[in-house]
Amino acid sequence: MRKAVRKFITFTDADNNCIRTGQYRKIPLVNKQQVKDLMDNANTSVNSANFLASSIDEKDPRWMSVYTGYYEALHILAEAFLQFDKYKIANHQCLFAFLCKNHPEFEKHWGFFEEARFNRNGVYYYGSKISHDDWAKAKPNYLACISALKKGINKKMKDYKDKAESE
Repeated sequence: MRKAVRKFITFTDADNNCIRTGQYRKIPLVNKQQVKDLMDNANTSVNSANFLASSIDEKDPRWMSVYTGYYEALHILAEAFLQFDKYKIANHQCLFAFLCKNHPEFEKHWGFFEEARFNRNGVYYYGSKISHDDWAKAKPNYLACISALKKGINKKMKDYKDKAESE
């Protein structure tokens, strides 16, 4: 992968910038169907990436598609997870900053979120490449974060359902 100069900031600095520029938008209610649909889409992204990964060798340039497929799943799941906070976030950096600020269990992943976002943007906007080695380095973090988001969403869906039934 062609490396550009990285300018990573802390999630606190990102959060302050996101607040200052109005990137966090409150939404009136949790759309449970949308959350379910987002989870389905994230699963489709992961399944597609896994299918591709199982059919290519380590030298294949399509590891970029595996990486970005997992990134899209991560992004989609973070969007779904934050539905329960009743927020819609305007960009990816702010999405992950909000997640880290308001859900401390994700704070330790800030560096990974920034690196993954940076790499994905490099592919989409600057023609950067992602190799098998880049994917292998990122894979454990992707798996951990995606798993945590899915578990969190499932718990929030159950809690939301239980709360609605008790009212």
